[in-house]
Amino acid sequence: MKSSIKAALVMTATLSAPVLAEQSGVSFDHKDWEVVCDNTLTCRAAGYSAEEESSGSVLITRKAGPDSPVTVDVVLAEMDADETTQQATLSLWIDGKSQGEIATEDNDSWRLSDAQARSMIDAVKGSGKVEFKGGAKPFVLSSDGAYAVLLKFDDVQGRVGTPGALSKKGDKAESSVTPAVAAPVIQAVEVKGGEDRTLTKAETAALKPRLLAALTSGNECDRLVSPQEPVIDGDNDITLTPLDGKQVLISTLCWRGAYNEGYGYWVVDKALKGTPQFITNSASDYSDGVISLGQRGRGIGDCWASAEWVWDGETFRKSSESTSGMCRYVRAGGTWDLPEFVSEVKEAK
Repeated sequence: MKSSIKAALVMTATLSAPVLAEQSGVSFDHKDWEVVCDNTLTCRAAGYSAEEESSGSVLITRKAGPDSPVTVDVVLAEMDADETTQQATLSLWIDGKSQGEIATEDNDSWRLSDAQARSMIDAVKGSGKVEFKGGAKPFVLSSDGAYAVLLKFDDVQGRVGTPGALSKKGDKAESSVTPAVAAPVIQAVEVKGGEDRTLTKAETAALKPRLLAALTSGNECDRLVSPQEPVIDGDNDITLTPLDGKQVLISTLCWRGAYNEGYGYWVVDKALKGTPQFITNSASDYSDGVISLGQRGRGIGDCWASAEWVWDGETFRKSSESTSGMCRYVRAGGTWDLPEFVSEVKEAK
């Protein structure tokens, strides 16, 4: 199930010309480890217990730039009814030797000290046994895939061969490390529209071919191509939502699966005469100038993909994109927040 959570984000649209510069970051997974680096080059690597154990996960986080500190957080599995992690006294053990208790970050997560973090990373990228004790059951951190993921982590941040590298250390100057990239700034614009309405049959017939033509490569809207029968709750309707005095938002159900569904969204002039601008075919909702996506990687909801697009007066610009990590039965709602794209959204004035 490693790739299923990513598939939900693959279904999101490749945005059109005004926002091509706003590309997502880098993600890579190998065996029991994964790394996601966002567009600012902040990287987060998540490691898990062996898949058949599902006892916990760690998250290594580091911002881009020279001399950036490393943090390591730990969570224990709590999907089973008889498991609880709150107020547990957790300790780190490496190769059978205690490395001391771990400070509680909040009621259900812990943060390693700098010394503990270094010891854990050195052990897990090699052949050491890393274990966390104190929960309902021991959490043995898998080392399978760790070195490859940490090498990718360093490569994205330009740290390979430097003293601060997580993987291959060397004597390259720390000043050679790639600096952080500034997050894009989005000025949100207040939506000034009216009530939603369903397009008439005549409007639908005239607009539908242009909506389909606007779809970008790899994005489909099957239900717009072939409406489903019988019609249930207006599934085949195309809805118009005013945005301002000139433009409207068009939406319709594009696809439905076992536990997810995706709506398509386009921006077009209110007269419905121009070329529609495609935003996404996998959104979950729209409200007050924000299109949002929330798709689960599998039915039990232990892994999710999410994204948002914000109205800036001309189009909906992608403002965030993330997953919650591998589908590993660790936490309901997902284990971590692993952003691939971040931005600074300024509230509408």
